[in-house]
Amino acid sequence: MTSTRYLPNGLNILFEDRDILVVEKPSGLLTISSEREKSKTAYASLMDYVKKGQRSKNRIFIVHRLDRDTSGILIFAKSEVAKLNLQSNWDQNTKIYYAVSHGIWEEKEGIIGSYLTENKAKMVYSTKDKELGKWSETKYKVIKETNKYSLLEVQLLTGRKNQIRVHFADKTHPIVGDHKYGLPRKEKFTRMALHAYSIQFFHPFSGKSMYIKSEIPPYLKGLVGGI
Repeated sequence: MTSTRYLPNGLNILFEDRDILVVEKPSGLLTISSEREKSKTAYASLMDYVKKGQRSKNRIFIVHRLDRDTSGILIFAKSEVAKLNLQSNWDQNTKIYYAVSHGIWEEKEGIIGSYLTENKAKMVYSTKDKELGKWSETKYKVIKETNKYSLLEVQLLTGRKNQIRVHFADKTHPIVGDHKYGLPRKEKFTRMALHAYSIQFFHPFSGKSMYIKSEIPPYLKGLVGGI
């Protein structure tokens, strides 16, 4: 079913059938339009791919999102029913990320937990107010270290906006290239070192357990001298 003719630059299709479309999004590309950007998004490009590349009257539906500067796996549905079925079981999915953070972690693995909320400036932050925030948990494990950076495998136990970025910043180990939650630094980074590496989920109609993974970007590997 896959035709590369209408694939936009930087988007890689990892899996496709009549119900779902799983892609790898590059860093720097929005999932869906914002007030400032309407057309250069993963959603717009893949809608064009389905309609023109496959000459289909179908459309695609957003199941979840990745931050603009986060690369990795995104799942889209080809019908509203498929979308709702996927979202109804979303908390049962296993989502693994790879990230490179600043500094050396004292505890090499663990779970970071806090209540997360968002202010009017769209900054997410941790709060002790249970009424204000939503409980969020991020599981992490250090894979490799240098004298400056740490490569970590990260599992989202809950899925809140900017969750990994905020939790790492809370631990004074912000993600490399994170200009929103990291401290100002002299170094210049070409991208944010956060990648949605794999996802295990249930197909919206067959119920079959599916596992899809991508490659860890060379940029992340290069920060720690390879893995």
